[in-house]
Amino acid sequence: MSFQGHPVETRPAGAREHLFNGRTVEGYRHSLTAGIDRVAARIARTERPFSGTTPDRLAPEISAVDLEQPLHDPAAALAELEDVYLRDAVYFHHPRYLAHLNCPVVIPALLGEAILSAVNSSLDTWDQSAGGTLIERRLIDWTAERIGLGPAADGVFTSGGSQSNLHALLLAREEARARAAAGSDTSPTRAELLPKLRILASAAGHFSVQKSAKLLGLGPDAVIPVATDQDRRMRPAVLARELDRCRREGLTVMAVVATAGTTDFGSIDPLPQIADLCAAAGAWLHVDAAYGCGLLASRTRRHLLDGIERADSVTVDYHKSFFQPVSSSALLVRDAAVLRHATYHADYLNPARMAEQKIPNQVDKSLQTTRRFDALKLWLTLRIMGADAIGELFDEVVDRAAQAWELLTEDPRFEVVTRSQLSTVVFRYLPEAGPARELADDANLFAREALAASGAAVVAGTKVDDRHYLKFTLLNPETTLADIAHVLDLLAGHAEDYLSRKAAPELCRQAG
Repeated sequence: MSFQGHPVETRPAGAREHLFNGRTVEGYRHSLTAGIDRVAARIARTERPFSGTTPDRLAPEISAVDLEQPLHDPAAALAELEDVYLRDAVYFHHPRYLAHLNCPVVIPALLGEAILSAVNSSLDTWDQSAGGTLIERRLIDWTAERIGLGPAADGVFTSGGSQSNLHALLLAREEARARAAAGSDTSPTRAELLPKLRILASAAGHFSVQKSAKLLGLGPDAVIPVATDQDRRMRPAVLARELDRCRREGLTVMAVVATAGTTDFGSIDPLPQIADLCAAAGAWLHVDAAYGCGLLASRTRRHLLDGIERADSVTVDYHKSFFQPVSSSALLVRDAAVLRHATYHADYLNPARMAEQKIPNQVDKSLQTTRRFDALKLWLTLRIMGADAIGELFDEVVDRAAQAWELLTEDPRFEVVTRSQLSTVVFRYLPEAGPARELADDANLFAREALAASGAAVVAGTKVDDRHYLKFTLLNPETTLADIAHVLDLLAGHAEDYLSRKAAPELCRQAG
């Protein structure tokens, strides 16, 4: 068969054999099966969460790879990948990975990941995604319903909690500008208004609030930290005083940021009281529930989020407590109309006439243009497992954290800070009173680094009141109390080894 005398090519040739299309599906099946088999084999034989490698050891291996000389063989490339990545990857599925807010992932979401990357829909416009757009919108509606935001709610998927917080604060800033313009005969200019804008946020809140303020052109003193109580929850009385002080000083509180699950302590701010104060002051309430959003699926702990339904905007990270692969996150808003502040129309992409014709283009709501169909992972998770199953898994890790807290409070080797409402535990090894106690900070730093170098477990670190602490972040239902007890023994052993080498000379010096 030919077209205008030219033969039609019927077989892929050269570089085109790597394009995914109807002629190369067998190669696709073979390559992905080989890749899945290799990952499955690695996961099956992984006995520790980390190899303990260092940048100095691994960097030369990766630098030695000549990217100008392709291997021309998927099997050879996978074998090479074993050495430069899989061998030394940090495996969050391992029960002794106890460090950051990285969750093991559920198989339905991995199925979604494989499908969405192959089809490669872009969620910016309807004509690039079709059903993908509607699936994402349905999941936004579902999440808004779980939160209780009301019939006018809307939102959009994002790359993560930091982007969601930035997006929310952008909307809050623009709403503050609109209110200032409406309440004045002479609308203040941007240059006049921005220096007066303030964000009140928990002192234990996420650093992305400060970063967002900088990106939004606000001053270095725009974010006012609100003190927390002994459980690291925002103190409403202090918030009330700061709101009043800003009013008296002629400052505009463009947003109050409450947290439903702080990164270090898993604490949930008193949302009902904060919502009352925001309503009285006319301030935008944003709730950063990137971590605590898993409670939306819990049948036993949903009440811990009471008050979140009164927020103007909410951040959720499904890739933290819904057991989804990165990235899978969203920003929700109570009033869909505020999303107009992120809307720009381009004639080649989403001309204004499309909105008039009610064509659903998600780019009209998003800070991103090209965007993956990450919603598919959550969709398949809900359709295969169901929300209750997700909630049960999250409840398990919250229960395990409570058990870990009890274990630590009974162990004289350690000091624990506070009991988390979610699944973190902040603690430190504390030597007996004496010269060794002065080395507690260094001992804890050493213990964490030595544990990571061994690869036997991975824990996080943080600072509390300017002292170094260790942190468990429990997101794996497979982690047992025995795993936790074993890791505590390892940490204590490393700390004691450090002190035996460092404290003994100090004792001798004092005695001599």
